[in-house]
Amino acid sequence: MTLARTDHPQQSPAAVRATAGSGTPHRRVHRRKSRLTAWAFMLPLVIYLAAFYVYPLYRNLDLSMRRYTVRSFVEGDAPFAGWANFDQVLHDPTFGPAIRNTLVFTLVSIAVQYGAGLALAVFFNRHFRLSGLLRALFLVPWLLPLIVSSSTWAWMLNSESGVINYALHFVGVSPVDWLGSPHWALTSVIIANIWIGIPFNLVILHSGLQNISADLYEAAALDGAGAWQRFRRLTFPLLRPVTMVVLLLGFVYTLKVFDLIWIMTKGGPGDSSSTLATWSYRLGFGSLLPQFGPGAAVGNVLIVIALVFGLLYIRIQRRQEA
Repeated sequence: MTLARTDHPQQSPAAVRATAGSGTPHRRVHRRKSRLTAWAFMLPLVIYLAAFYVYPLYRNLDLSMRRYTVRSFVEGDAPFAGWANFDQVLHDPTFGPAIRNTLVFTLVSIAVQYGAGLALAVFFNRHFRLSGLLRALFLVPWLLPLIVSSSTWAWMLNSESGVINYALHFVGVSPVDWLGSPHWALTSVIIANIWIGIPFNLVILHSGLQNISADLYEAAALDGAGAWQRFRRLTFPLLRPVTMVVLLLGFVYTLKVFDLIWIMTKGGPGDSSSTLATWSYRLGFGSLLPQFGPGAAVGNVLIVIALVFGLLYIRIQRRQEA
């Protein structure tokens, strides 16, 4: 039996390309739909960022570049002033104390909060009886509304009827004018802010400790490493990524603390506890003749400081990941 041979004609290169590209329009439509879907999901976030971040930043920058009064603020016809508001702020006698107080308040608060939070995190990492209950109690300062915490500390540090001075008198120490003395006002708000911020450091650092394998500690103990050596060579280095996050968030939060200081001392007496945040508020809203332009300029200085440290954190993080 003879089999018939059927030969398919060989297609030309142009026909092959036409056949291969027959599905391209469909793929393009599908890709376009995927992009539109992605943008549709991103649109609410873009609108939120534009409405609550981009526009307020733009308005604050515009305020700092114009000579606003109450009338011009309402009517919107304030003349352009350029850098005059920034020059006024930089040459104001309050600028130096505000910068110094802001740095002292921020750095001291962060250092003590981190140190106490790390010590408590290591302590609670032992999982002893009632450790969960005690850890939950330490969260109380963080959960309380800030106005409640600030008012409570203002009452406790009251020079006449405060419980702190009563305790000092009980042990034979003279009463201290915590909130009314230029030498103690900044210390008072730092103490209150440390008390509020320790639980945040405790929670984040304790979570970081949970991710460190117990096998590493067992191996170090078998090699003869003591408790301090295990902490210095294992715990602290492995907590470095978490530490960077805690310090950055703590810095940004502490840098802009306003309500705590305003409720307790209003930045006084004089400028002894005034920071950039309280000074900006006092310029813009703290008098019958508000200075919107200089107040916004102080706010922009605060934003620049936070931005510099944020970029520094990103750079350090990239070096660690490299």
